[in-house]
Amino acid sequence: MPDLTPRSAFIGLPGRSGRAEGEPGVAIRPRDDLALARVIARKGRAGDLAAAIRSRYGLDLPSTPKRVEQGGLAVIWSGPGQWLAVAEDGRDLARELAAAIGAFAAVSDQSDGLAVLRVSGPRARDALIKGVGLDLHPRAFAPGDAAVTVIAHVGAQLWQLDDRPTYEIAVYRSFAGSLWRWLEASAAEFGCAVDAG
Repeated sequence: MPDLTPRSAFIGLPGRSGRAEGEPGVAIRPRDDLALARVIARKGRAGDLAAAIRSRYGLDLPSTPKRVEQGGLAVIWSGPGQWLAVAEDGRDLARELAAAIGAFAAVSDQSDGLAVLRVSGPRARDALIKGVGLDLHPRAFAPGDAAVTVIAHVGAQLWQLDDRPTYEIAVYRSFAGSLWRWLEASAAEFGCAVDAG
């Protein structure tokens, strides 16, 4: 019988790679602890959806490429009428959202379909700009900003958490290895440390 135990999309990452001396310039952490759900407004119900999210979670859905957070729930704009909802507390997010807003939106669980990496450190921006087709300069992309983009030929959703800088990148699980190999090579000159969580 096959082993159906859930496993990280990033299983087997090395503890450190690239430049070995000194402090690593880039830290990477797989975010296997996240609950993820895609939310798409039903036709003509975007206003009702926004009101329901505001009432239930105290959040105003972003209408531009932004990330907002309140009470352990983050919502990231993914396109007109579409968002990625993210929670860190182990709840069944898709079921919770479907019960709360299902009349106004389609909700699909993405917890096992997407793989998320957290990338931080003093050289994180320098490593990312090698393959991200965005201007990541602090004047152009700041904490709370988000984008649906391509990273090293892989479709991805990227958002910035703080000005350290810390970013999170979500890709479809089947592209996790490709993202990792590119990121490891991109960060090699700065030193790259992996925090298994």
